[in-house]
Amino acid sequence: MLERIAYADGETALTGWLARPSGAPRAAVAVFPTFMNVTPGVEAKALALAEAGCIALVGDFYGPDAPHDFESAVGSMGRLRADPALMRQRLRATLDTLAGLAPGLPQIAIGFCLGGMAALELARDGADIALAASFHGLLATPLPATAPIAPRLLVCHGDADSLVPRSDVITFWEEMDRVGADWQFVSFAGVEHGFTNPLTPAGEPNPAYHPPADRQSWSALMGLIDTVAEGPR
Repeated sequence: MLERIAYADGETALTGWLARPSGAPRAAVAVFPTFMNVTPGVEAKALALAEAGCIALVGDFYGPDAPHDFESAVGSMGRLRADPALMRQRLRATLDTLAGLAPGLPQIAIGFCLGGMAALELARDGADIALAASFHGLLATPLPATAPIAPRLLVCHGDADSLVPRSDVITFWEEMDRVGADWQFVSFAGVEHGFTNPLTPAGEPNPAYHPPADRQSWSALMGLIDTVAEGPR
């Protein structure tokens, strides 16, 4: 079960959803959702993280501007992305809230679609995280990294993703190499955008859902969380 968490970005009220493990948590994970904000698919991932021993907070992109359908979600996303610096501030509000809920634990940021972009933006922005993981996330950025990126990076991508042309992939690789990032890029041939979500925003079966890619990308994340939670040897 998810617990409602009220927090804020300045004067903007936000609502997060927290999943707690049954025992002492080994890592704290900020989960950034799709452009539709929190959905059953994202909630399921947060609960899976709790089952794996992590405390997980699903962040809120929009606050009062939360979408109610696909069209309004596109508008809300456009307004959020219109100011990249303010968007990063919004993302940090989720991290700060999670740090208060789980002090002293290694912090991880993961996300799906727009949330994948969010996790990578935090890494580019120098956030104090140990790992950033993107699942079918947007790779282009208006603010490319100019300083070394400290966290490990995991990018799980469908090579047939119609929202992320291959030119964006190459540009991302080159950006990460320029700043010496520790990155892993997993690309699934013939797989479209949204491969981790069995349902569309309307609740119907998602034709892009790809169970093997979903399982393999999640397994890659679990392996990296194990590494991060163990700490330096």
